[in-house]
Amino acid sequence: MKLTVVGGGSTYTPELIDGFARLRDTLPVEELVLVDPAAERLELVGGLARRIFAKQGHDGRIVTTSDLDAGVDGADAVLLQLRVGGQAARLQDETWPLECGCVGQETTGAGGLAKALRTVPVVLDIAERVRRTNPDAWIIDFTNPVGIVTRALLQAGHKAVGLCNVAIGFQRKFAGLLGVTPSDVHLDHVGLNHLTWETGVRLGGPEGEDVLSKLLGEHGEAIAGDLHLPRALLDRLGVVPSYYLRYFYAHDEVVRELGTKPSRAAEVAAMEEQLLRMYGDPALDEKPELLAKRGGAYYSEAAVDLAAGLLGGGGSPYQVVNTLNRGTLPFLPDDAVIEVQAAVGPKGPTPLAVPAVDPLFAGLMAHVTAYEDLALTAALRGGRDRVFRALLAHPLVGQYAYAEGLTDRLIAHNREHLAWA
Repeated sequence: MKLTVVGGGSTYTPELIDGFARLRDTLPVEELVLVDPAAERLELVGGLARRIFAKQGHDGRIVTTSDLDAGVDGADAVLLQLRVGGQAARLQDETWPLECGCVGQETTGAGGLAKALRTVPVVLDIAERVRRTNPDAWIIDFTNPVGIVTRALLQAGHKAVGLCNVAIGFQRKFAGLLGVTPSDVHLDHVGLNHLTWETGVRLGGPEGEDVLSKLLGEHGEAIAGDLHLPRALLDRLGVVPSYYLRYFYAHDEVVRELGTKPSRAAEVAAMEEQLLRMYGDPALDEKPELLAKRGGAYYSEAAVDLAAGLLGGGGSPYQVVNTLNRGTLPFLPDDAVIEVQAAVGPKGPTPLAVPAVDPLFAGLMAHVTAYEDLALTAALRGGRDRVFRALLAHPLVGQYAYAEGLTDRLIAHNREHLAWA
């Protein structure tokens, strides 16, 4: 089995490598190719990757290359984890929206739109080259904004599934609180990427006992603390929202906070410098503890599960993925990309049935889906007016004066990445 990681020079990659090494019985990778244009970073990451495999007794071959076509040739699956513009672009995404009184964040709001505009054309070009070289390969997208990027891939006819680590993080957290193994916990997870709610927590599978009320009753304070939301709000909602919902439920509070502390992008950039220095140490043969603070927790387990399911191997029978709606949520268009539990096999994911969704959540999903449709149009066709329309539609923007100011700033800060600007 051959897997290719595009963006293999990311500091995330050793997390993925560690998972491939530990879970080799689930996903027996014979050749792993790391593709990245940043040659120096790639060699540092590749060297550590080989040492991790060697220490854990994995006999798979690790190849590093900047040649995308060669890297994806013959691959059974291609994982996308790239960041167009790097951390410098992320820093801008988190900064200029605050000038208009809006959340500055890399995956939602105006910053998320900027990332989509930079990313979608690049990902589609990569996917076309994968299709030319190896049309049977699955594309697993971990590149944010996952929902919009996955929709672009599926709309273009690619064999693609989107992946996020939010659900697996909740699964691990809840399992620890309940004193059970993660495999015992099945989430009733519903929404869009980075706009999701856990509406049930079941023991043993999709038909198991729902212990969400017990979980909130006994551990509500701890869960609310992790989300930086009031315990009373969780009790009133009766669900556990993703931590990204704080941008919607406490927008003004978050904007005030972001204006008074260093950006996450600056923290990550400093962390990446330190990580790369560590990766260059020939004595290092395991992922360092610092990597846990970088983000992407449990990404490797989720990626192994998904790849194994798509390629006909082991893996969990049900997995949370980003895939086409196709009637799963009747209040959304069939071609919307939703994030739900699905049965995953070689033919792709099949979403499980979802009970009726509370209008409080369904309304926000519909609103953001409309924004994502406009955002994808702007990413594919360009133009100032299309950017303005997407921003005006976003529930975190919504006012024409904000949308005007944000449009000007978005284009000014991203001109080098926008072919039409």
